[in-house]
Amino acid sequence: MIQKILIANRGEIALRIMRSCREMGIKTVAVYSDADRTSRHVIYADEAVCIGEALASESYLNMNKIIKAAKQFKADAIHPGYGFLSENAEFARRCKNEGIIFIGPNAESMEAMGDKISARQNMMKARVPVVPGTAEDLKSKDLLRVCRKIGLPVIIKATAGGGGKGMRLVRDEKDLSEAYASAKSEAKSSFGNDSVYIEKYIEAPHHIEIQFLGDTFGNVIHLFDRECSVQRRHQKIVEESPSPFIDDKTRLEMGKIAVKAAKAVNYIGAGTIEFLVDDKLNFYFLEMNTRLQVEHPITEEVLGIDLVKEQIHIANGKKLRFLQKDLEQRGHAIECRICAEDTDNDFAPSPGIISHVQAPEGIGVRIDSYIYDGYEIPIYYDSMLGKLIVWATTRTYALERMRRVLYEYKITGVKTNIDYLRRIMDAKEFVKGKYTTHFIEENSKQLQDTEDTDLRRTENIAVMAAYIDFIVNEEENVSAQAVADNRPISRWREFGKQKGLLRI
Repeated sequence: MIQKILIANRGEIALRIMRSCREMGIKTVAVYSDADRTSRHVIYADEAVCIGEALASESYLNMNKIIKAAKQFKADAIHPGYGFLSENAEFARRCKNEGIIFIGPNAESMEAMGDKISARQNMMKARVPVVPGTAEDLKSKDLLRVCRKIGLPVIIKATAGGGGKGMRLVRDEKDLSEAYASAKSEAKSSFGNDSVYIEKYIEAPHHIEIQFLGDTFGNVIHLFDRECSVQRRHQKIVEESPSPFIDDKTRLEMGKIAVKAAKAVNYIGAGTIEFLVDDKLNFYFLEMNTRLQVEHPITEEVLGIDLVKEQIHIANGKKLRFLQKDLEQRGHAIECRICAEDTDNDFAPSPGIISHVQAPEGIGVRIDSYIYDGYEIPIYYDSMLGKLIVWATTRTYALERMRRVLYEYKITGVKTNIDYLRRIMDAKEFVKGKYTTHFIEENSKQLQDTEDTDLRRTENIAVMAAYIDFIVNEEENVSAQAVADNRPISRWREFGKQKGLLRI
C-alpha cells in the first residue's frame, strides 16, 4: 500500500493532490525550484526538497533529480499532476524500473495516445469516430491532393502539438504551402518534432470532453462530460459540467465511445477523451489526455467523487469502487481559471508581487489556489494562479453564484483576468449556453474593458517603471545575500531594459 507520495509538480495542483493525500493518511514530499522556495505547496507538504534552478528544465522537468528525491525520501509513488512530466512515457517507464509507482497510465498507453497520428490510427482501429484527415506524417508532395480530397477549410496540426502551437487554418489553396512550412517550423521549435498531419476543419464546433477511469482489471467507466469551448488561443479559461449544449442521448453515446477508446489502449487511471461536436451533434475524436485535467474539479462537484483519491486507489492495485450505473450527474458546476495576465494586452502574463488576496466564501464555492498576501509570482511558469469553482442545483443558480464570487474575489498588486471572466458570465451567448470555440473572438468587443485602454496602459507603464526602479535598487542590497542563500536574483532588471523602461 502507498504510504508516501512525492508530487512532481508545483502550485495549485501540488496543493490539491496533497490535501487528498492528507485525508487518506498518506505522507507527501514536495519538490520545488529555487523560484518556488516560498510557494505554499512547499510549506504544506510533510517533507520538501529543492531540486534545481528556476527554469523547469533544471527542476520540474528533470527526471533524474525527481527520481533521486523520491528514493532519498523513500516515497512509494510519484504523482505528476498535469503539465511537466505528466504525459512523459519515458518518465513513467523509469519510475517503474526504479520500483516507484507512477500514479497514472503505463508508458505503453501514453505512447499509443501521446502522438496525435498514432492516436488517430489507434482510434480508427477501435472504430472511434475521428475528424476526416490523414493518419500519417504529411509530406509536401501530398499536400494539395489530400486537401482536395478532404475539402476546404482544413487545419494543419503538429503531431506532437498542444496549446495551439504548430497549428494553421487554411481556407484557400494558395495559402497551403506557406501554412504547411510555418506549421512545421513552429512544431520543430516548440516540440523538437516537425511532423504534421491535416484534418477537415469543423466550423464553429463545441469542445466537449469525457472523463474516465480504468483499473488494472480491465474495468473502465466514464464520468460524463465537460464543456470546454470558452478558449483563448486554444487554451481553456472557463469550463462547465454538464454541457448545456448536448442532449442526454449524445452524452451517453459519447461516454460509451470514450470507454471503448480507453479499453483499446488498456488504459489505467484517470484520463480524458476530447471531442469536437458540430451543430448537428455529430462528434469526432480530437485527442486523449493521459493525465488529470486542470478542469477535473467540476466533474468532482457534480459526481461527489475525489478523482485524486481514485487515482491513488487504482495505483494501489484495487478495483474501481463504482459501477457505471452508480454514477449520476447532480446539479451544475462551473470553473473559471484565475490568471495573472493583462486581458486588454493580448493576455500578456502579469508577474509581480500580490499585495492582497480577498477570497470569496459561501455554499457551493471552491477555490483551488496557492497564492497569498505578499507572494511573488515567478516569471518562469504558467500564469494560472488557481481555479474558482462553483456548484449549484441548476445552471442558472450556478451562473448567479459565479457572478457573485467573481465580484467578491479581489487580487491586488498584479493584473488578473477576473473582470474579464465576469464579462463572460454576462455575455448573452454564454448565458444561453449556445457558445462555441469561437466565442472569445466573436465577442471580443463585448468582453473588453470599457475604460480608456490607452490611458490605463500609460498609467500601468508608469507604475511598472516605478516598481522596476524599486526592485533594481533593492537588488543592489539583496543580490549578495541571494547568492549566498542559493536563491534566484530578480530578472526585473532585464525585463525593464527590454521594455525600454530603464536605461541602466
